[in-house]
Amino acid sequence: MWGRKKPDEKPPAPISPLKEALRQARIESAERTGIVVDMRDAEAARLDMLNEALDPVFAEVPANVDIFDRGVSRGDPPRLWIDVTAYVVMGRDKRSYRFVQDTRYGRKVLSESAEIRETARAITRYVAARLIERERALAAGGEQRPRQSTWRAFAAFVFGLMIGAVALAVAALVFGGH
Repeated sequence: MWGRKKPDEKPPAPISPLKEALRQARIESAERTGIVVDMRDAEAARLDMLNEALDPVFAEVPANVDIFDRGVSRGDPPRLWIDVTAYVVMGRDKRSYRFVQDTRYGRKVLSESAEIRETARAITRYVAARLIERERALAAGGEQRPRQSTWRAFAAFVFGLMIGAVALAVAALVFGGH
């Protein structure tokens, strides 16, 4: 009755060691995944803090300047993008900010520090340098005359056209007599 086993009930089958190991591995994997997600969220949160510290700098950038595209991407690893080639990632220790620029010669570390202020100063210097580069490019572009290489290309085309016409006339005289 109460607490007695019925004769037709079987005791539960013992769990195989492999099934138990698989179950344990799944639990550990889920815990590791949770830790990785938490670490990635922590990195993104630190980058968000740096992004907020940069608000006064980017508030001073003229509205017509569109060379900067600042924002945190939540990829692996999370990055704070400053422009197309420069971004901030967390260092290997996950406490230091690494300000990096991709160049045609490879990746260049512009700054690495655990301090938000120091990293913000490095980014401010970078933004100022990019604004100066932009001003110089605009000033050089406005003063240029039509390029001489364009005229040279046109002269080469006309010269080739004349040589082609002469070659066609010679070919007509040579082969036209038959």
